[in-house]
Amino acid sequence: MKPKFYTYLSVLFLLLISISNGYAQDVQVKGTIYDETGQPLPGATVLVKGTTTGTTSDLDGKYAITSPAGGTLTFSFIGYNPLEKVVGNQSVIDVNLTPDIDDLEEVVVVGYGTAKKSQLTGAISSVGSKEIQELPIKDARQALQGRAAGVDVTQAGSKPGASPQVRIRGRRSFNASNEPLYVVDGIPLAGGIDDINPQDITSMEVLKDASATAIYGSRGSNGVVLITTKRGTVGKTVVSLDAYYGINKSLGRIDVLNGPEFAEYKRESRRTSGEYPAGPATPEADEALFEPIELDGIAQGRTSDYVDGLTRNGSIQSYQLGVSGGSDKTTFFVSGNYFKDEGVIINQDYTRYTFRANIDHQISKNIKFGVSTLVSYSERNGENFNPLGGALAENPLGKPYDDEGNLIFLPTSDGLRTNPYAEIVDGAQEDLTKNYRIFNSIFAQWDILPSLSYRMVFGPDITISRAGRFTGSQTNSRRGGAPTGSVDDRFTFNYTLENILTFNKTFNEDHNLNVTALQSIQKDKFEQSTISVLGIPAESQLYHRLGDASQITGANTNLVEWSLMSFMGRINYDFKNKYLITGTLRADGSSRFGENNRFAYFPSVAVGWNIHSEGFMQNSSIDQLKLRASYGSIGNQAISPYQTQALLGRTSYAYDNTAAFGYGPGTIGNPDLRWETSTTLNLGLDFAIWKSRIFGSLEYYITNTSDLLAPQPLPNSIGFGGFTTNIGETQNRGIELTLSTLNIEKGSFIWSSDIVFTKNTEEIISLPNGDDISAGRFIGQPLTIFYDYKKIGIWQLDELDEATSYGGVPGEIKVEDYNGDGVINSDDRQFLGSAVPDFALGFTNRFNYKGFDLSFFIYGRFGYMIESQFHTGNNSLAGRYNNLDIDYWTPDNPTNAYPRPNVNQESAKYASSMEYFDGTFIKIRNINFGYNFTPEAAKKIGMTHLRIYTSIQQPFIFANYRSEHKGIDPEVYLDGEQGVGGGAVNANVSPAVTSFTFGINAKF
Repeated sequence: MKPKFYTYLSVLFLLLISISNGYAQDVQVKGTIYDETGQPLPGATVLVKGTTTGTTSDLDGKYAITSPAGGTLTFSFIGYNPLEKVVGNQSVIDVNLTPDIDDLEEVVVVGYGTAKKSQLTGAISSVGSKEIQELPIKDARQALQGRAAGVDVTQAGSKPGASPQVRIRGRRSFNASNEPLYVVDGIPLAGGIDDINPQDITSMEVLKDASATAIYGSRGSNGVVLITTKRGTVGKTVVSLDAYYGINKSLGRIDVLNGPEFAEYKRESRRTSGEYPAGPATPEADEALFEPIELDGIAQGRTSDYVDGLTRNGSIQSYQLGVSGGSDKTTFFVSGNYFKDEGVIINQDYTRYTFRANIDHQISKNIKFGVSTLVSYSERNGENFNPLGGALAENPLGKPYDDEGNLIFLPTSDGLRTNPYAEIVDGAQEDLTKNYRIFNSIFAQWDILPSLSYRMVFGPDITISRAGRFTGSQTNSRRGGAPTGSVDDRFTFNYTLENILTFNKTFNEDHNLNVTALQSIQKDKFEQSTISVLGIPAESQLYHRLGDASQITGANTNLVEWSLMSFMGRINYDFKNKYLITGTLRADGSSRFGENNRFAYFPSVAVGWNIHSEGFMQNSSIDQLKLRASYGSIGNQAISPYQTQALLGRTSYAYDNTAAFGYGPGTIGNPDLRWETSTTLNLGLDFAIWKSRIFGSLEYYITNTSDLLAPQPLPNSIGFGGFTTNIGETQNRGIELTLSTLNIEKGSFIWSSDIVFTKNTEEIISLPNGDDISAGRFIGQPLTIFYDYKKIGIWQLDELDEATSYGGVPGEIKVEDYNGDGVINSDDRQFLGSAVPDFALGFTNRFNYKGFDLSFFIYGRFGYMIESQFHTGNNSLAGRYNNLDIDYWTPDNPTNAYPRPNVNQESAKYASSMEYFDGTFIKIRNINFGYNFTPEAAKKIGMTHLRIYTSIQQPFIFANYRSEHKGIDPEVYLDGEQGVGGGAVNANVSPAVTSFTFGINAKF
């Protein structure tokens, strides 16, 4: 496995070089370090054996070092077998390193430092640049899906700019976000990572158990994702170009009735009510039912496919230019990136520009300074715009354009259904969000003593955004009414300041001690101003002159501030690298809580035993075997600022028959609110066998979260709807497996595989008053559950008497009498399922043969339920709007699939029972095929490295929801966000897509 953190090693060896002594009879040796495919290996280490003299290879794999003539050079690279070469009289030494499938010695970021995997006591998963670069993605979180055990990543649909949802080891909190903490170059973020360019990332580490996350205290309650960006290396300046372009195509579509099918469906809805004669259709009966445009459509056999006119082939493209290099004193990495994702729905796209500069400078022997700066600007069109729902409901017998090609605003006489094509007329809709962000990570480090260092880190983060929304008169929401517009301006300034002391020393060669002490403060200030208007005089103004509107419908400003002060201490000790112990204590003080509970303390302890280092294991076939155990607690603020206080609200009243405003208590404060606390027990096993051809890790954990913060209802007579308090307890328990294998290594052919298995079970353990049906919370069930009637079929003609006894008729939905009392009421609702999967599986295969490489990645989620709102919202079966193309019941078609159409209903009786489906799926996420030109071939065209590739993303989705129920994509958000409910699929979700991309990686 290739390295993920060679930049840290580079800095270390540069320091060693700066203090190394000269050697007698030294010779200058240079050369190139290659990997197993003959490609240059950047960041590899070259060390004069038995000394501290060393260097690292540059981005072209080249190195230069001074060595005694009789010296030996050791070449190493994490993930590869080390190699030694005697210098002798050689001035040029080129080497090829071979992969070492054992990655347990890999150096990983652990939070405020690094550690070898063999010395870890916590549960950490790593994803490197190799996995990130295999996918043409706009968001680095997408690379975690199926690649990091214990991490559940979902991406509902393909709407450009929509963020994936990440849950680490399940959900813990009712009220708070369950999103993990993201730490970029040492700075914990208050915002997301949408603005970070994935191609700038070297690695991502996911901290999962209390021992690993406790160092971040309350901010790490839902897990931590550490992101390390690329840095420069010593050597000549290297210019790199990475670019790809791809085409996006819809992977299926929701199937609705065509023109003739809709006509028959409309007839059947009237046969049910007796408004259309039984038997075959007749022209006379049709004339009494259909309007002229529909009759024309029937005569012409017309089907107006409105969805087709709103969709297109989208595109995805990225162009990155990077410059990297440096001297013994200063290294740098600078990049610029342009990314654009054009959605398959017209007026949906996302564009992002990013610039990054990472600079490190050695001021003196003991002092160094560095800065990482990100500047980004993005535009997102159509965040709240999706006309597909209207298009699916539109009558296919209507006519969208007249004979001259002019758009018909009302294709039929139904005043609630306007032409979906009117939504995409230029200027009819504007939904644009602009986002500016400047994020910095600035550090200074002073090596006070060889074993003691001080590091200061400062991270200012500024975000400015503006969301503009305009809806014209000729749209479905306005239907000829006055245009509306709104602007939402937001400004966020967040900064983190941390002071870190690190002591690292070995005593008597056997005792290794590392102590870290931290003081940290984080402050956040959020400002917002909004205005919305009605009656914009000229639609061409959009939302740019809202003061000209005839009516202001809303105006507001807002200010929210919070701060967090923290202290942390961590001790790592090991004896002979065999017996390991880690202890951490963190104290967090949050301004969100009252004085009674402002500070909370979060301890953890972990132990490890490297069994393979014991004498009795030396002759076994087991190369690595380590047992780990950890136990600790972490907290969660889980409330918005000011919730501990009683807040005022404005109220209206009459004063002397004159309207007036006043202020009174609007909320009930609770100064005794306590932190949510999650306590985790984690057991882990790391292993490698058969000369490390198979290696991996196995984890078992159980997490109990208590003092959950959630709103509790109050009787309306009190005058308040409820208040926030600490209630209940939840539990997550699970098993995780990460397995890597070297299947074949023969000559130039290499085949390796990675398997990641995740199983998490979440459960509500206790609630203060038992099951809370109104909030959808049930003891013994996941945090969210589908609790409804269970459809068991359709009442048939021969079941008339039984149907009548339950208040039904043949053709209606038959639901289960769950309690068997002969009556269908609310007591017959039952637990149908949850969006929490039984388990998830990721499977990656990689093949290398000479210069060719092929990889494919398969991902699946198994044993969970989805709520397909298409099967209710577009399945009313009332004969008015278009409907899903389903197998509905008629006297001549006694199906048990769907009920009979009926004009006298807004929706079918027990309609919600039709929307629950097994969401299990298997996706071919990515197939990537590339060719690496030999260095000689690349040099002929002026390059030092050249790779061309093509890839296909998501060519296939295998799911019962698609094959049997005509759905598109059963991948859903676990929690509701971005306009989509938790576990739900609806028209707000853009269709799944298949992407075909072509790319190039070049260095000069």
